[in-house]
Amino acid sequence: MKKILCVPLDPVHDVGIKLIRNTLAQRGHQTELLSPDLAMEEVVRRAAGGSFDFILVSRTLGYGVAELLARFVDLLDAAGVRERSKIVIGGKPVTPELAAELGFDKGFGEHATIDDVIAYIEGQEARELSAPATRRKPDITERFSYAIHEPRAKALMETIAERTIAWTKGRSSPGIRRARLREQILAAGSDSERSRLWESYNGLCDGPIIEGNKLRRLPQGVRPVRDSEAAALKTLLAGRSPVGARGIRHQGSKPLMFKFLGSGCPLMDILHAKVCERYGIDGFLIINPSWEARNEGLLDGLLTHENDGTITSGQNIRLVRDLLNPATLLTVRAHRGLNTPETVLLAALGGADLTKINLVYGSLGAGTDPERLTVDGLEAMRLAAKASMGFDIPGNDELSGVPAWKTLAGLLITTAIGRAVGASPILKPLFCYGPHIVLHGQMSKNFADYNVAKVRALRSIIDAPIWPGEPIAFMTQTEDRVQSANSTSFHASLAASAGVEAITIASTDEAYSRGPISLAARIDSIRAVADASRFVGDAAFQPTHEADRFTEELTNGIIATLEEVARHDSLPQAIAAGALGNAEDGAYAGTFGRGTVLKEN
Repeated sequence: MKKILCVPLDPVHDVGIKLIRNTLAQRGHQTELLSPDLAMEEVVRRAAGGSFDFILVSRTLGYGVAELLARFVDLLDAAGVRERSKIVIGGKPVTPELAAELGFDKGFGEHATIDDVIAYIEGQEARELSAPATRRKPDITERFSYAIHEPRAKALMETIAERTIAWTKGRSSPGIRRARLREQILAAGSDSERSRLWESYNGLCDGPIIEGNKLRRLPQGVRPVRDSEAAALKTLLAGRSPVGARGIRHQGSKPLMFKFLGSGCPLMDILHAKVCERYGIDGFLIINPSWEARNEGLLDGLLTHENDGTITSGQNIRLVRDLLNPATLLTVRAHRGLNTPETVLLAALGGADLTKINLVYGSLGAGTDPERLTVDGLEAMRLAAKASMGFDIPGNDELSGVPAWKTLAGLLITTAIGRAVGASPILKPLFCYGPHIVLHGQMSKNFADYNVAKVRALRSIIDAPIWPGEPIAFMTQTEDRVQSANSTSFHASLAASAGVEAITIASTDEAYSRGPISLAARIDSIRAVADASRFVGDAAFQPTHEADRFTEELTNGIIATLEEVARHDSLPQAIAAGALGNAEDGAYAGTFGRGTVLKEN
């Protein structure tokens, strides 16, 4: 037990020192708290009159603080207090350097915590004092039954799923064949077998991938990560403080918070991720380069890329996964392009927790041929189910101008197909100011009603997890980082009020960075969301009655869209016919991989 004098050396501000005093008392220390209006000489007299182990001095106001504190230290020295007591200073204008310069034994600045002060007094590490309980990795899908409540939607969704699965029967693609070869390569028992399998794999790839994997002539801007670079990163991270020193979600409430990775360099991704973990982020999404989706085949190796998007290789995924906290969730994007099944396979083998598949958006907004993506997507869902990986379904086709009800219908269709093959889908409606909304004014009065209506419409139809993205506040952010942080925090509070399971938040420079996302901008949005979470707490944003009208409109639109899709023999046919978004909406069926679907005997 220590004897401690708590001194608010300030005209009025003594809340901080009171909080510290209360915590010390609760831990069994003998404390005495002085009033904040005592003359400096009286404080010194009281300090000299008791046998205190510590004199804790709080100073909030910064005007002339150095001169004032220097005089105080001189008075303590003259009174002999320094011979038997440690003198500690804390407050907003204090820095450890200033405290040392003025002669204090220890200084705590504005970012110090009560735990830091207690740990110093008790002679232990702050991390030992406040180490969080072991985090359990959350499962976004675990409590959902996927029961379909709306009878009309149920019949239509099941019909579309059955027809689409039947249509894929007997069909394959180069992407599916490569995924199977890749699995065999990784399980090969000899170098000769592995070499033979790689030859077969390369035979199903485009030129740049063959040159990269077989001849090691990597595409421009791509190079291997050197062993020394990876080793230096691991050394840097070794022994660092545990995750979760700061919390983003007030009292652990929903939703989980995700951020993007995809700087091009897996080492930079990890460094940014580790900082974001310290601020309380629950998970990350690895975004791949756009050229990767348009080439048959994936590059192998631990690779860095000087442009946007981190290359989807098994080694890159594994490095990121190994260096994240074990309880942090990792998603690997696979919903578009010509390598969807292989991406899901590598994600599963690399230890990722989630993947991303949307048969509709990948065909309308991401440029892949509907037939190819449907065949590949079904195989990817089966692989995800086999690995017990959930997959989210991004509704980004709304950004092309597709009406929200068509996008939501697409999410439900992909969910029905995924459930039919044993997978665990996650609905991902946009929380955004999309083109169709701009043109038709659904958000002219506020941004809350229509976004909440999307969640309500989906909840009225199916019992499934909802994870707005990607990210929230899309198209409401500007180059003003303060405005972007505020917009993100408002949307995050709205999503929490709507009871969703997770959200993806952008960095404040995401929309205009013109290069890699800065770490400061990542922290901007995290801190803004954390403040908003604390401000709203267990209260909620209250939509107006318009949200009810929008919910009904969206639900009716979803049913009408499902009916239109059900008139076609398969999902690819419906997409090609414009049932889920047409030229008038600004959506066009993709062409990458057209003509590559193969009939198997």
